[in-house]
Amino acid sequence: MTLLQRYTAASEPRHRAERPPGRRKSRWLAASTTVALAASLLGLTAPAANAVGETVVTLTFDDANADQIPAAAKINALGMPGTFFLPSGYMNRPNYMTTAQAQALQAAGNEIGGHSVTHADLAAVGPDELARQVCGDRATLSGYGLDVQNFAYPFASSNPSAEAAVAACNYNSARGLGDIRSKVAGSETFPFAESLTPANPFYTGAPDQLDETWTLADMQTLVTQAQANGGGWVQLTFHHIGTGIDPVSGVKDPLTVSTEVFNQFADWLANQEATNTTNPVQVKTVKEVINQPTKAVIAGPAAPAPQTTGNLIKNPSLETPGLNGSLLPRCWQGGGYGTNTRTFSNVSPGHAGTATAAQQLVVSGYATGDGKLLPQLDTGECAPSATPGHVYEAKAWYKAVGGVTQFDAHYRTAQGAWVYWTSSPWFAASDTWVQAKWDTPAVPADATAISIGLNLFANGTLTTDDYELYDKAGIKTFSDVATTNQFYNEISWLSNNLITQGYADGTFRPLTSINRDAMAAFLYRLAGSPAVPANAPTFTDVAPSNQFYNEIRWLASRGISTGYPDGTYRPLQPVNRDAMAAFLYRYNGSPAVPGTAPTFPDVTSGNQFYNEIRWLGATGITTGYPDGTFRPVQPINRDAMAAFVYRYNLNFPKGM
Repeated sequence: MTLLQRYTAASEPRHRAERPPGRRKSRWLAASTTVALAASLLGLTAPAANAVGETVVTLTFDDANADQIPAAAKINALGMPGTFFLPSGYMNRPNYMTTAQAQALQAAGNEIGGHSVTHADLAAVGPDELARQVCGDRATLSGYGLDVQNFAYPFASSNPSAEAAVAACNYNSARGLGDIRSKVAGSETFPFAESLTPANPFYTGAPDQLDETWTLADMQTLVTQAQANGGGWVQLTFHHIGTGIDPVSGVKDPLTVSTEVFNQFADWLANQEATNTTNPVQVKTVKEVINQPTKAVIAGPAAPAPQTTGNLIKNPSLETPGLNGSLLPRCWQGGGYGTNTRTFSNVSPGHAGTATAAQQLVVSGYATGDGKLLPQLDTGECAPSATPGHVYEAKAWYKAVGGVTQFDAHYRTAQGAWVYWTSSPWFAASDTWVQAKWDTPAVPADATAISIGLNLFANGTLTTDDYELYDKAGIKTFSDVATTNQFYNEISWLSNNLITQGYADGTFRPLTSINRDAMAAFLYRLAGSPAVPANAPTFTDVAPSNQFYNEIRWLASRGISTGYPDGTYRPLQPVNRDAMAAFLYRYNGSPAVPGTAPTFPDVTSGNQFYNEIRWLGATGITTGYPDGTFRPVQPINRDAMAAFVYRYNLNFPKGM
């Protein structure tokens, strides 16, 4: 396999199970939301009555896998329709259905339903992403001329917000999984079937998905147990029909039912429908069971517009935990393909020290493929929007033991499909923290967003932290800060994140002392330029005409500076290193200082800022000078200030 083939394969989604790793589907969801989303509250009219005691079977197929097309031909030849839940972002990709195939399925009497744009875990996204995933999927499919009325939750993952979103996007129903009795252990007390008039149409019960372990008898039992217990609605969920062998990796997807077993079941089911008069069976689509008219298509929110300044990565330090019990940080996902085992975990310390976390990937049993950590491949909540033709600068800190690493880049098309884009050169293995840096090629013309993360393609351990991604068009450099400058990276970070813009002549003046007014501005911008309280204190020597009047008032309102006893702030006075420690300490909320915090020989307990300086040392924001001193009353230069603020951010990154 060539390098291109190796990473092209990674562009295709690899959903090996309906439930995300590390999460179990909550079987109480359907019951818990019945009242909140009852049909009467949603303004639905009652569906047409079904016969009492009738058993209705619906054959549903998830994920738009191309190997479902022969299965559709089989059931259609027997006079039975199916319901195909398609993630619009998967379509027209290798090994997935094309638009023409979906249209042909509908023309043959089958139903097309929605399954979100990117097969997202809808219980773990914010409201805008939720609406884009659900409404956007229906809008795209409807734009292909498909009559889309019903939905299936990816991973069977839902909550009241997701159910409300499905209703708001004008679907008529949504299917879950794992709430009907089946061969799966733990389902012994569940109902034998869903009601033909579901109590909650936006979470209809279904047995667990069928996979390679299901026999013909297991599948038949789902139908016969409903027949013997008063009838009802049985929705069977298939993913792959055939071999389920990935054509690139050669690995079999366990969510596969063999063609032989599927055909045997289809023949048996058709015979039941045709000949069983004692316990009649009908095969219907979801649309036929729910029996509601098609509602107007609702457009979801637009994806965020591309930004050209600041770090584009959400949760770049990996500190904010994922939603809904996810084992990965917020806005990040694990990926990979091929024959290998990938294990992700949070580890400490991170790149910035003991108080921070990093993400670790362990690859074992390697034969082919890779493992990787990527910004979420979504419709805009996490993945950075991108401008076609622009070049992006990617950075990340890593430790790689057992193999080299490289950036793996994907992009999203206007249709919501994520495809492989390119990869960076390799970065050497290292058992200590080093920073990988890479400039991408120009973004393709059809790209709307990008996702770039580090991968591992050998047995080994990759630990990553503190990601950065910048649009090169928005990066400002300084004429007096060479790449060889001791603090080049820190000064660049300060500029890229709009904390400094330098001077009008294009310089940064790294060896100039930082004044107290400029220090207020830097901390204010680090905080995100918040609103300044109307009652913020003022100082006798800081007039409203002062360049940083509001920034200084904000500093005082937060208690970061109280000024001097005579009521002045002294804006043009240089900031000494001890005062810098005090500013950052108070900015952090004046936390407890660890008993193990380091000391410096030139900072005694009688020093005004003794504890603040020790706290600065405990966090690793400063290590002092090589001779062990801190030099507290020495004015701090602008380059060293950049380093302090940069390290502060690594230790205490802002949440999402």
